[in-house]
Amino acid sequence: MKEKIIVGYDLGNRYSQISYCTYEGGEPETLSVIAGEESYNIPTVLCKRNGANQWFFGKEAYKYAEAGEGSLVTDLVELALNGEKVIVEEEEFEPAALLTLFVKRSLNRLSLIAETDRIGALMMTCENMDGRMVELMDSIVAGLSLKTKNICYQSHVESIYYYTIHQPEELWQKQVVVFDYITDSVKAYNVEFNRRTTPVVAFAKEMEYPFLSCGETAPEEPFDEELGRRLDEKFLVLLKQVCEGKLISSAYLLGSGFREEWMKDSLPYLCRGRRVFQGNNLYSKGACYAMREKLSPSETGSAHVFLGDDKLKANIGMRLSRQGEDSYYALLDAGTSWFEAQGSVEFLLQEDNVFSLIITPLNGRDIKFAQVTLEGLPIREGAASRLYMEIRMTSERCIALTVEDLGFGEIYPASHLRWTESFEIA
Repeated sequence: MKEKIIVGYDLGNRYSQISYCTYEGGEPETLSVIAGEESYNIPTVLCKRNGANQWFFGKEAYKYAEAGEGSLVTDLVELALNGEKVIVEEEEFEPAALLTLFVKRSLNRLSLIAETDRIGALMMTCENMDGRMVELMDSIVAGLSLKTKNICYQSHVESIYYYTIHQPEELWQKQVVVFDYITDSVKAYNVEFNRRTTPVVAFAKEMEYPFLSCGETAPEEPFDEELGRRLDEKFLVLLKQVCEGKLISSAYLLGSGFREEWMKDSLPYLCRGRRVFQGNNLYSKGACYAMREKLSPSETGSAHVFLGDDKLKANIGMRLSRQGEDSYYALLDAGTSWFEAQGSVEFLLQEDNVFSLIITPLNGRDIKFAQVTLEGLPIREGAASRLYMEIRMTSERCIALTVEDLGFGEIYPASHLRWTESFEIA
């Protein structure tokens, strides 16, 4: 594994980024699109060359489109999520296939660092991770044909969490805030830790605020000073709304909107008693840290658990008898992303046709029991019903399970009857 690398891929509708690290440790590096410069944004666009089945991506796509030599396709993530066909030169293309082509081509840029065969693990991160996005990620990964099964997904807010806990501890002793400003809105993330629990539980709040458009000023063009004054004034109001009355250790300013030096009053306010950092590759680096934790948990990672919106917020298990002793059997663990939460168990039903799942919330609320009744299960004496159960989450709050009757040897042949049930957890 020393020859393998871990890749964190931040997939955005406008820009994408790629970071990478080793299995052994150290801070991830971010792939620059311009050698020798800290230019990390890869425009999430494709351009089809006129009259040819030749596609360009990123900045090269813009170059060919501006020269009138091809047709530009933008908003690739949005198009793929909507699923509508893309028409280029009177030809239809599947949007998910175009997005997969972009990801594959951009990943090939890693050949400057290491061949794609050296990718031992891949964590993809994006703004939100709902059911449709998970389906899209699955489609992309299938099209990449990578020689590894270590592939996972997570949201931006989870990437923020993993980046945070791999910074010096004084930077996250209290709350951490992140501001992401690209176009005409600012997303604010607030990460805090409940240190009274074991493990320490981290929560995050996410808010989006309408904001002035920062525009797309070319590097050689002067920035509009009047616009800068208005941005500074409005951002100061936003900062007071987000930060007032909170104990905050550090803040991060992400996105191209903070590129210009317009924060004359707002930045000094934010720096008052807080460490402030500016950059734009936090998500892809956080993805690297997260994947490394999954493969080889650190002491800090093991002592903390993140409960974001897409996480299971309760432990789910059942009581089983093992070697004559009553014991708890864990099926799903709190802190697991809902789209990764799945488990299975084979067990003997003690009596009747009923068993219960135990739901233990991490927020300290009362333990709940979900009763499952297997209508039509053949009646057998002496705990002679052997069952196989698979359990998984189908959304952030919904759990689905399937139970199959395996019988009991030659005495009671398997009926292979199957039961499915789903229920919501608070």
